[in-house]
Amino acid sequence: MASGNNDDLKRELERLQAEVTPGNDDDVKKEIERLRAENETLKQTKSDNISFKVGQKGGMSMYGLARFPVTLYKSQWLILLSATDKIRTFLKDHDHGTKVNFE
Repeated sequence: MASGNNDDLKRELERLQAEVTPGNDDDVKKEIERLRAENETLKQTKSDNISFKVGQKGGMSMYGLARFPVTLYKSQWLILLSATDKIRTFLKDHDHGTKVNFE
């Protein structure tokens, strides 16, 4: 998902930076800026990439949070959803200077 794309962009950026020579410096700088802009776009649209799928055994998987899906059964999703306020409170209480906004 988006995380894999970010890793690919970082590797491509490192490859391009290693290829910098006096003759193609401007082209490389333009490509680096293009990749940085694309990377920022991917970071901003991460929450838009969340999708769901029901598996053969009845578990519902949520894709887009990390490399692998989060899979729970319906009853587990309902418990998690009912604990939303507790989760938000816990995150606020344990927010030790992180830049993530939990609201």
